[in-house]
Amino acid sequence: MKKIFADIIQFRGTHYDFGFMQGELLKDSILVKNREQQWKVRKPLFRIDIEETKHVFKKLAPFIWEEFLGLQDAMKWPMERVLLEFGGYRTNIHPSGCSIYVGEDYLIRNYDYHPKTYDGRFTVFQPADGGYAIMGPCQKVTGRMDGLNEKGLTMGYTFMNRKRPGDGFVCNMIGRLALELCATAEEAVDLLKEIPHRHSFSYIFFDKKCQAPYIVETSPRRVEVRQGYSCTNHFHIMTEENRHNLDDSLQRQEMMEKNRIHDLKASEAFRLLNNTGQGVFSKLYGSWAGTIHTSAYFPKGMKVWFVLGGDQEPIEFHFSEWLKGKDLVIDRIEGEVDTDIPFVNMEKADWYRS
Repeated sequence: MKKIFADIIQFRGTHYDFGFMQGELLKDSILVKNREQQWKVRKPLFRIDIEETKHVFKKLAPFIWEEFLGLQDAMKWPMERVLLEFGGYRTNIHPSGCSIYVGEDYLIRNYDYHPKTYDGRFTVFQPADGGYAIMGPCQKVTGRMDGLNEKGLTMGYTFMNRKRPGDGFVCNMIGRLALELCATAEEAVDLLKEIPHRHSFSYIFFDKKCQAPYIVETSPRRVEVRQGYSCTNHFHIMTEENRHNLDDSLQRQEMMEKNRIHDLKASEAFRLLNNTGQGVFSKLYGSWAGTIHTSAYFPKGMKVWFVLGGDQEPIEFHFSEWLKGKDLVIDRIEGEVDTDIPFVNMEKADWYRS
């Protein structure tokens, strides 16, 4: 078992200042040093067009571009490198897992991916210059893989395939845009219909109304919307986009749906996803599909549960209190995972090995 951690980053202020603060923390970090080694081995299969990317962000979310500028100034990098690492537009992606289960007043999510991609950062940001405050883990520093915003909108996503990628935003930046720009699940659905998608993912949105959540199936070719209470790694509408081998995805969804008849309390649903013997938690870290964190979001209660690894008791954060000015009292979340693969936020990663 490997002990791992995620640092808690709290900030209230402008996007530029938030970017600058993050850049100061990152510039000499093991995370950035590992990413430098990554690009020596894994050549990007895309190009960075600074002006096009700037135009897209300036039109859709200009304050996030200010965050890039803050990162650039703190790290003293050319903008091309800032966008390569943190831009979230036209970026490559690897296969992954992930499972999401929604109950009466909660959304619970397993984030399944590879340790060498995990930022190990849990952020709470209240912008002073536009956009909604968000609590949740980050990916590629500027992106969000799941989270809760100040309006009670919560989001998670699951990977489908990497067939025929297009020009557009990647999953974690889409998650950030939805949470920062949208107050309701309906607004998030409308946003995802409008923006370009780089890869094929499902996004699930649940808000304070606690009605049936929306699941948005997206690809570079089209977007479809349905409603449902669980989501793994296959489309229900755009089935032509699915991978050939769906056994694991189908089994995890079947396990969650089977438990729906029991009308699970939040604590029971959390155990369903986080306990390693329940059939949903994954240990496939070497296959880019091992469960790294389990998070739970409560739109009405405005609170978050979060753990690293399996068989853990969740740490509870009261987002509503933080929004009133009460800082979180801990600065690090700790856990354990059953792998010897290095995590890039805490140890040297050899990119020549899986």
